[in-house]
Amino acid sequence: MKIHFSTLGCKLNFAESSALGKVLLSRGHQRASQNEVPDVCVINTCSVTDAADHKDRQAINQLHRKYPNAIIIVTGCYAQLQPQQIANIEGVDYILGQNEKYDIPTLIDEIEQRCHTSCTASSKIRVASIREIDEFHGVRSGDDRTRCFIKVQDGCNYFCTYCTIPYARGKSRNPKISEVLQNAQEAINQGAKELILTGVNIGDFGRSTEETFADLIKAIDALSGDFRVRISSCEPNLLTDEIIDFVAQSQHFAPHFHIPLQSGSNEVLQIMKRRYTRELFADRVKHIRQVMPHAFIGVDCMVGVRGETASYWEDYLSFIKQLDVSQLHVFTYSERANTRMLEMPLHIVPKAERQRRSKILHEVSEEKTKAFYAKYAHRKAVVLWESKKEGDQMAGFTDNYIKVYRPYDKSKINTFETINSAEK
Repeated sequence: MKIHFSTLGCKLNFAESSALGKVLLSRGHQRASQNEVPDVCVINTCSVTDAADHKDRQAINQLHRKYPNAIIIVTGCYAQLQPQQIANIEGVDYILGQNEKYDIPTLIDEIEQRCHTSCTASSKIRVASIREIDEFHGVRSGDDRTRCFIKVQDGCNYFCTYCTIPYARGKSRNPKISEVLQNAQEAINQGAKELILTGVNIGDFGRSTEETFADLIKAIDALSGDFRVRISSCEPNLLTDEIIDFVAQSQHFAPHFHIPLQSGSNEVLQIMKRRYTRELFADRVKHIRQVMPHAFIGVDCMVGVRGETASYWEDYLSFIKQLDVSQLHVFTYSERANTRMLEMPLHIVPKAERQRRSKILHEVSEEKTKAFYAKYAHRKAVVLWESKKEGDQMAGFTDNYIKVYRPYDKSKINTFETINSAEK
């Protein structure tokens, strides 16, 4: 059968979709090309914000209009949290939650068998039960020859007051280090030059195996091969000096961190039930700069949450402006059903004001990124060239995540090259 995948949201979703796609290919199914009409559309959804839910619904509707005869399977976080909303969308045939996501290849086999007589979906809609997610599926992406996302952890035990992810992804869990190493070495052997360790709360790695994230990165660094590794988002309270210092002297880990801040106001951090203060966050950034001055530091920021008064916002903005980071990833708060923040008697920020604050942080981010590029773009660096052609140019990233270009040369794809400022 010809399968079309639509994936929304985080890199973890993309890794999972890629892994499912590989299983389907191994069973004789095909990915529908851009000009082909698929038999089945699989939509792997995100539900981190209200805007994400809206994009999910748009994607489902668009696919049904474009391929009215295709069978539509919806899975992912939105399917886990809001199955009844999805059931009311025209064209949806199956709704599979997080535990059932990995049943998709078997389901499509069954659909193919049924299509020999009549290619119609079963009237039964399978829906996972919220809070009953307990399986771990170690997957890695395989669609990009250069970059490979490796899932090392899933779920979260933090239950921040604004967040639905623990309900959508379940409790924190992980495989053994030995399993991650096998997965990583296979990716390296197959030609992957950059591994990205991903999960929901990867700093919590080891909770279910009595190991630590520091143990994991040390073991990965000892693998053989010509490759580098990036760490995806890691909570500041879990990003220890031990981890930072190891990355600074490691063979394979890139000087690149992504750290969720969410708010620069301690009062708002308490409302959110975050597990650190802004002073601890600033200390993490300071330590990274001490041992890796050129490191890229990305920061997640949220604006407009309940309780973010004008004075707290000004305090937040002042803090973020003086923080020596490279980029902000800005989220605008939206009310999420079943979150504790909705039960708290707090100041409500009007939506127009939320958008205004978001625009300000986006502007701050642009300034910080420009300053970072200006300071570190013109140094000797190792670039990994990627396959995408941009006009007559090809692009690559330095170890500290600066994007650079050169004239397109097919022989350079998926290779490391040391360049100097004249070549940037």
